Amino acid sequence: MALQMDTESDAKIHITRAGCNLLRSYPVSIQRTDIIMEFSSLEAIGPVDGRYRKITAKLADYFSEGALIQHRLLVEVEYFISLCKLALPPLKSFPDSLFKPLREIYRHFSLADARRVKDIEKTTNHDVKAVEYFLKEKFDSLGLEDYKEFIHFGLTSQDINNTAMPLALKQGYQQVIKPALQQVVAILTDMAHRWKDVSMLARTHGQPASPTRLGKEIYVFVDRLAVQTGQLDAIPFSAKFGGATGNFNAHHVAYPDVDWEQFADQLVNRTFGLSRCRVTTQIEHYDNLAAFCDNLKRINTILIDLDRDLWTYISLEYFKQKIKKGEVGSSAMPHKVNPIDFENSEGNLGVANALFEHLAAKLPISRLQRDLTDSTVTRNIGVPLAHTFIGLKSLEKGLGKLILNPDVIKADLENNWAVVAEAIQTILRREGYPEPYEALKALTRTHGEINRRTIAEFIESLDMSDTVKEELRKITPETYTGIFTIEG
Repeated sequence: MALQMDTESDAKIHITRAGCNLLRSYPVSIQRTDIIMEFSSLEAIGPVDGRYRKITAKLADYFSEGALIQHRLLVEVEYFISLCKLALPPLKSFPDSLFKPLREIYRHFSLADARRVKDIEKTTNHDVKAVEYFLKEKFDSLGLEDYKEFIHFGLTSQDINNTAMPLALKQGYQQVIKPALQQVVAILTDMAHRWKDVSMLARTHGQPASPTRLGKEIYVFVDRLAVQTGQLDAIPFSAKFGGATGNFNAHHVAYPDVDWEQFADQLVNRTFGLSRCRVTTQIEHYDNLAAFCDNLKRINTILIDLDRDLWTYISLEYFKQKIKKGEVGSSAMPHKVNPIDFENSEGNLGVANALFEHLAAKLPISRLQRDLTDSTVTRNIGVPLAHTFIGLKSLEKGLGKLILNPDVIKADLENNWAVVAEAIQTILRREGYPEPYEALKALTRTHGEINRRTIAEFIESLDMSDTVKEELRKITPETYTGIFTIEG
């Protein structure tokens, strides 16, 4: 959140970034100079604002209390400007030249401004009304007293909240979460190409199975993530704008000749770049938000699957890990280099999914036309996104430490010649050999050790042509990897 600290006593930990544009894809942008965040990670209750604050700090621009207030101001100001453009009788005289100073109210929103809003809220005990009164004070300071009753004209608080929140969510996802996910996919894609020719023993049910290629197994996750991100990108960021119970009652009774539905469509869809839900109660029904949460949960589940596979490959010594000087793997065992990044990723993605599940299950439910349960729940939308972001960055860090251990991978193949039994019995089926499956079953389950010599002796014992035998001799655990295509 772009809140400028105005006293030294405010500062505990300073996190500074320059030139962050909160709404890059939004027609009415919030433009910033330096951003200074204040926080002591040692005082935080939760890890997203404590231990992991350096990672999650940028999400405060979208999901902090100050960011919510700023987005509410943005919606209020742009709504007022849109009313002016309707040229309603009391607003006909409002000069266009004043639109810019009005937009400066939210573009240069400060920590002092946020404090003032919270001070007003102490009296109103209503957060959106406090924003309205704060904006009226700004109108007074600009000499616009005659127009200030058109601030929040005909609206209910959810017209503001259900527009401000999805606007922040859209930007937080597109500017922070999505690029982090794309970076992980890019790394995985590169690994898939680099290791596309690395033969590897597969394991089904934890047991040796038909060999595969390491690159292909990595690419499985690239393909899964591509499908799910495509579905996620198709989900609209929905907003509600229709008055106290969704029918524009107050708007219509005051100005019955105005097409308020068209007005709201223009404001929400064009100005804010969201998708207006046209039929609502007092609140947005959150069905698309639930779909968004469920889709991100599926993406996180895929990433957890990847974390666990990589953890297992490390335990099999298929990968070594780069050692960073000074790091400690275990407080008791000096030799250990633990796969902590994948474990951290798995843990945070799991917490995120638990919260996404609650959001998706709870938010579409509201008693009759409105209850307040959604209000406190939606304030937490940034928490699962923060855990998701931590999980992505931990996964990215872990991927960067992986060192392929080809000797172990090859040794594992060489020690598991039984996996070519499938290939041999399939060719024997093709040649009409009697009960080939049973023959290979007897060999692999009753013979002590199945190795290169065992298989060679079996092939030689077959009553088959030399041509077929030569075909069978060419099959090895390293060559029996099938076909697959890595795109891109």
